[in-house]
Amino acid sequence: MNRTRIKICGLTREQDVDAAVAAGADAVGFVLYEKSPRYVTPERAAALARRLPPFVTPVLLFVNEDATKIIAACADISGATVQFHGDETPADCNTLRITQPPRPSCSTPTSTALAAAARHSIGHFFLQASTLTSS
Repeated sequence: MNRTRIKICGLTREQDVDAAVAAGADAVGFVLYEKSPRYVTPERAAALARRLPPFVTPVLLFVNEDATKIIAACADISGATVQFHGDETPADCNTLRITQPPRPSCSTPTSTALAAAARHSIGHFFLQASTLTSS
């Protein structure tokens, strides 16, 4: 039976990682994009990922990053998977087979995006939930 897995992303503090795990997150994401306010260095991501218990997957989010930096970051974090959130193509995703297949990110889950994922044999990808705010 398939089930939806939950990833909490953009965590930068130990207590937030611990809270996500306690709440039952299947994966915890670390943003390795320097322009993001939630950016963490690869070293910080590795330190936070060491807090994760077995079966909680660390996810490293990159935006148009150089392949050598992606490979280096993944080498330091056991069991990490990669999430692309830039202009990466399905071919880029398939080029970087690290410990787990990279996952592209889809901010708006349109039928076109879903069809593209199927065409390029991308079995898993992230659908981004929008943040709702009230005024």
